[in-house]
Amino acid sequence: MTSEQPFKIAVADNALALLKRKLDDTRLPDEVNAAEWVYGAPLADIKRLVSRWKDRYDWHTHERELNALPMFTRTIAVDGFGELSVHYVHQRSAAKGAIPLLFVHGWPGSFLEVTKILPLLTAVSADHPSFHVVAPSLPGFAWSEGVLEKGFHAEHYAELFNKLMTSLGYSEYVTQGGDWGHVLTLTTASKYGPKHVKASHSNMPICDPPSFREKPITLLKYLISSFTARERQFAAHTENFFKNGRGYSAEQATKPQTLGFSLADSPVGLLAWIYEKLVTWTDAYPWTDDEVLTWVSIYWFSRAGPAASIRIYYELALAGQVVRFPKTTVPVGLSYFPKDLVQFPRVWLRAQANIVFESEREVGGHFAAYEQPEALVGDLQKMFGKSGPAAGVVPGCAGY
Repeated sequence: MTSEQPFKIAVADNALALLKRKLDDTRLPDEVNAAEWVYGAPLADIKRLVSRWKDRYDWHTHERELNALPMFTRTIAVDGFGELSVHYVHQRSAAKGAIPLLFVHGWPGSFLEVTKILPLLTAVSADHPSFHVVAPSLPGFAWSEGVLEKGFHAEHYAELFNKLMTSLGYSEYVTQGGDWGHVLTLTTASKYGPKHVKASHSNMPICDPPSFREKPITLLKYLISSFTARERQFAAHTENFFKNGRGYSAEQATKPQTLGFSLADSPVGLLAWIYEKLVTWTDAYPWTDDEVLTWVSIYWFSRAGPAASIRIYYELALAGQVVRFPKTTVPVGLSYFPKDLVQFPRVWLRAQANIVFESEREVGGHFAAYEQPEALVGDLQKMFGKSGPAAGVVPGCAGY
C-alpha cells in the first residue's frame, strides 16, 4: 500500500477541446408534442444545457472550487484484483476526539455529494459531535482507477474501504451512505464490524421482503397490520418507480458495455442519462445549469471514463447484492426522505438489523447529502451525540 499523495484535478486542454468538438457536432432527436418528463429528459432542457456547456460553462472555475477540497490518492491492494489507485476527500476536524466517518456515494453520484455536508460534519461545537470525514470515489468513478477484471462486488469494496480507513489511522470508525453507499457501507459493517466498523447510518434503506421461512413473525406482522396514509403514499411511490423508473438499472445490470459506448462517446447522451435522474430523483431541488454540468463533467472527465461507473450494477446484480440489507450486528441508523426512489415498510427494515435510530423527514429525495445537508447531518449528530443511541461507539471518540 503506497502512502497518501495530495491530488488536484487537472483536466488537460486537449480533453476540453475534444468535449467542445463533440458538443459542436451534436445531433439531437425530435420529441413527441407535450412529452414533458413522461418520455424522459425534455428536449428544451437538453438544448439549453448543451448550449451552455459548449459556449458559456467554465470548467476551470469549477475545477478550482473542487481543488479547494482536501483530496488525495492512495494505492490499495484488493484480494484477487491487484492494486487500485483510489481518489478520496479526507477532512479532519479540529475537535479532539472527533468520530472517524466513512461517507460513500452511489450512482449517478460522486464525491461531489460530500461537499455540502463536509463543513457541517467537521464543525467544532459543544452542542453536537464532530467528525473526521473520508469520502472515497468508488473504483471507476471520478479519479479512482477502474476495475478491469470480472467479479468485483460488495465484499471487495468493503475490503478497499476498510484498508483505506485503517491506512489513515482510523482502526475504528462509523459509516454513512445512500444508494450503493447503503449496500456497500453495511457490507463493510457486516465484514469488518464490530472490530473496525462500530455503527452505520443509511439514508436509502432497502431490503428484500421478509420470507415466511426466514422471518415468519415479521411477515405476519406486515400482513395483519394496516398501512397508514403515509405508508400507502410511500407504497404507491415505490410501485411507480418499479413500474416506470427502473429501466436504467435493468440495462446497466445486464449489458453495461453496450450502453457504455454511448456514454463514453457522446457527452450529450451522458448528460441526458444523468440529468433525468438528477431532476426526477430529487424533491423539487432547484438545480442550476452549472450544478448539473459540473456533476456530469466529473463523469465525462473521469479517469476511467463514464462507462466504468455503471459496471457496479452488473457485478452486484450477478452476486445478488442489489436490493438487500447486509446483515450486521453493529448499531444502525436510518433516515427516511419522502421522495427517495423507494420506501419499504418500516417493519421490514426494523427486522433487518440492530436499528437504534430512525428519522422521518418531510422533504428531500435521493441525494440527501446534497439536497438536505443540514437534515442529514442533524440526524448523524443526534445518533452519535451525547444522548444519542450510538453515543461513544468509537472508544475515545465522543465527537466533542
